[in-house]
Amino acid sequence: MATIKLEIVSPDKMVYTNDISMLIVRSTGGELGILPHHAPLVTGLVPHAMRVRLGAGADRDEQLIAVAGGFMEVTPEKITVLATAAEKPIDIDINRAKEAMARAKARIAAFHQGTPESENIDIERAEFALRRSIARLRATGTSYDE
Repeated sequence: MATIKLEIVSPDKMVYTNDISMLIVRSTGGELGILPHHAPLVTGLVPHAMRVRLGAGADRDEQLIAVAGGFMEVTPEKITVLATAAEKPIDIDINRAKEAMARAKARIAAFHQGTPESENIDIERAEFALRRSIARLRATGTSYDE
């Protein structure tokens, strides 16, 4: 079975490195599946839970890794993800992610209600925080209300 090297790097550490059979990511242009010997590619990433597949067929194992955006470079032999932040499920504080999601939803709702306090809300930042918290919860398999 063919594999490709995957390295996920955040500003403070190497988050993940392994030989994998497939990577499924959400890029700025849509969802992509990367297999060994993929054509060279550079793309931006949006916040999501990346799907890392190890093995094939009945032996296939899938791992999720939350990324908060960044860039990905693909060569035929290697995938490098430069993430603004990346976390394996074991490193995610579920309660903190749920609290971040509630705060983001409250900010977005206040912005759309047009209250005087909403003038100080950065809607793009609030929407990004919501997408990041959803990615973190998806990576852990935790249910949430969008």
